[in-house]
Amino acid sequence: MIVVAVDAMGGDHAPSVVIEGALQAVALHDLTVALVGPTSRLEAELAQHPLPAPDRVRIVEAPDVVTMDESPLAALRRKPKSSIRVAADLVRQGHAHALFSAGHTGASFLAAHAAFGMIDGVERPALAVTVPTPTGAAILLDAGANVECRAEHLEQFARLGSAYARVALGLDRPRVGLLSIGEEAGKGNDLIREAHALLQRSPVEFIGNLEAREFFTGRADVIVCDGFTGNIALKVGESLVEAAEAMLREEMGAELVSAVGALLARRAFQRFKRRVDYAASGGAPLLGIAGLVLVGHGRSSAKAVQNGVALAAKLAREDVVTRIGSAFRR
Repeated sequence: MIVVAVDAMGGDHAPSVVIEGALQAVALHDLTVALVGPTSRLEAELAQHPLPAPDRVRIVEAPDVVTMDESPLAALRRKPKSSIRVAADLVRQGHAHALFSAGHTGASFLAAHAAFGMIDGVERPALAVTVPTPTGAAILLDAGANVECRAEHLEQFARLGSAYARVALGLDRPRVGLLSIGEEAGKGNDLIREAHALLQRSPVEFIGNLEAREFFTGRADVIVCDGFTGNIALKVGESLVEAAEAMLREEMGAELVSAVGALLARRAFQRFKRRVDYAASGGAPLLGIAGLVLVGHGRSSAKAVQNGVALAAKLAREDVVTRIGSAFRR
């Protein structure tokens, strides 16, 4: 039985939404959750939900919480019993197989790094987010773990992303693109030009620079950039989806040609939303860490938490960290 340690206090709507999503994951999947946080608060929240399988839900005491406005390094030093740190220690000690948190990304990284260390040869971790394309999906990394990077880090992200795409997307030779302001090799700042030269010699299927307009086209299976650029690109995409959803709802509420046309439009819209909704994946793995860590969106809904916990269990069953480490070294 796979056990997922869930930082029950992580996220904008914790612990209520986190617990609701974790219980949904237990009801729908063959897994156990260890809910980490202040026992009294978690017990009070659990009392409001029917337990799908009481023997597969347990509470682990952690009296402190790292809030979003705190410096993660200072907070973790000051709060050794914070929920994210205790959850990471559960995995390190072998009491859980994976960690899921929708809380402070910096705190999740630092707690995981302290608990697990890095895969041999990896200097920086990268947050790998799955983005939709017309042909399936692509992996974007880094999506926010590293604000500043060197060219060597981007080359390592390409290798980590390629290894993960083989496991997650089932691709034999993932195509790697470097996000830049133009397709030509000389385009971009010093970081991009240096990374381009390194990637040409890297053991990945490097297809060159990728412009932002090709982000969702499927031209690349792995999109590489620094965490500052990746996080902005990801959030622009999310906001565009939300804006498009609001405008489509407004248009569908206006006069349409016929009731049948309205029904077809709604169905098409629902299919579109399923394809682009970040809640569908639920979380992004922190690649390069020598332990399985999934980071969820701070605004995660119960559905997103459910899918994030389920994905953590799936990747644990597939021994994804060991497989990525082996592929990275090769």
